[in-house]
Amino acid sequence: MMEKRPVRPDRIRRVPSQFSWVDHRLVRERRIDECTHASAALYLFLVTVSDAQGLSYYSDATLMRRLRMDGPTLEDSRRLLIHLGLVAFKKPIYQVLPLEAQAPEPAPTPGRYVGQTPKRSADDPRLLGDIFRSFMERDS
Repeated sequence: MMEKRPVRPDRIRRVPSQFSWVDHRLVRERRIDECTHASAALYLFLVTVSDAQGLSYYSDATLMRRLRMDGPTLEDSRRLLIHLGLVAFKKPIYQVLPLEAQAPEPAPTPGRYVGQTPKRSADDPRLLGDIFRSFMERDS
């Protein structure tokens, strides 16, 4: 049996006061706005499968299969979640982090979505915040 240890023992998550593993501040503080669809899917999966300390150790192959992602999309999603302070990762352990502690993380290596402004086609993934804003603009 594999022994799991937190990647960031100083940032063990606790059940938020509203009794939900998905902290409402993810939306209230607009952190979800910075996520791509793929990174939001990865975050939700990790929150769902992690233990009480926020730890899980699904392999890249399993995550790609379960979330229907290719390798570069998984890499970009993981890098973005780390950059946003939502998860920590030290292969093979993922740790979902609490939202109250926002320690700055090193800037991610540029990828398709992180660290650059990609030219987007109609088929490219979009940030959730951009989608919500487009709905709000359309309705006003």
